[in-house]
Amino acid sequence: MSSVNKSGTFKLGDRIVKRLGYGAMQLAGPGVFGPPRHPDQATAVLREAVHLGINHIDTADFYGPHVTNQIIREALHPYRDDLVLVTKVGALRGADGSWNRAFSRQELTQAVHDNLRNLGLDVLDVVNLRAMFDVHGPAEGSIEAPLTILADLQRQGLVRHIGLSNVTAAQIDEGRRIAPIVCVQNHYNLVQRADDSLIDDLARQGIAYVPFFPLGGFTPLQSSTLSDVAGRLGATPMQVALAWLLRRATNILLIPGTSSVAHLRENLAAGQLVLSPQTLAELNAIAS
Repeated sequence: MSSVNKSGTFKLGDRIVKRLGYGAMQLAGPGVFGPPRHPDQATAVLREAVHLGINHIDTADFYGPHVTNQIIREALHPYRDDLVLVTKVGALRGADGSWNRAFSRQELTQAVHDNLRNLGLDVLDVVNLRAMFDVHGPAEGSIEAPLTILADLQRQGLVRHIGLSNVTAAQIDEGRRIAPIVCVQNHYNLVQRADDSLIDDLARQGIAYVPFFPLGGFTPLQSSTLSDVAGRLGATPMQVALAWLLRRATNILLIPGTSSVAHLRENLAAGQLVLSPQTLAELNAIAS
């Protein structure tokens, strides 16, 4: 059985996906802006991901902008029947590479159509509304207006399912009164544990939780305990961090990103790691 299959599955909307997926953000240029330095490598990573059994790819048309979705289409279109492409709206990139909130009806409608066009789709499987009240993390603020617009686009048949990104528990509750929410995508990893109780609440409701920056983001996770555990297991610290997330809750779907085929294979090997109760206890203690 492959590493991807060993990770298990979870229902995302009306589709069953492997819990080990792929995040496409790193396929764009430096700073997630402009084209990649090596387009052929970007294409190769995507094709290898699907070849190895991944059927959940996370993307956004504001990566690049447009670049990442265009690479996905070039590499994988026509798409395999079981492949689920999840995208995001709610942000725009400035000419200087800045990240700006885009919540108006015109901006959200344009974003959905941009994703459809650049991915080569008639309908988007899952669209996450990314709350941009604070680019550094969730911040309170009503999402009723933009989510109502996205729900309108869903009723028009352009979007199958809706998720939320960079949100608080209160915003999730508000969102669920407007439209069914199939997934939540927030910053979470072995060290960043603010969403512990939220993950458990979502699991009871059958809602997927998709941690972004599962390996620490632009500053990789650093921990002597993590390194010690990895050494004992004959694995890398990042593989252990991914294996811990798979054990943390069955509703967690992983989307580690990379622009390297070798690194992709290394990430996916985390699905084969076995963590004993003692090892899990050691890893759980890192956050405290």
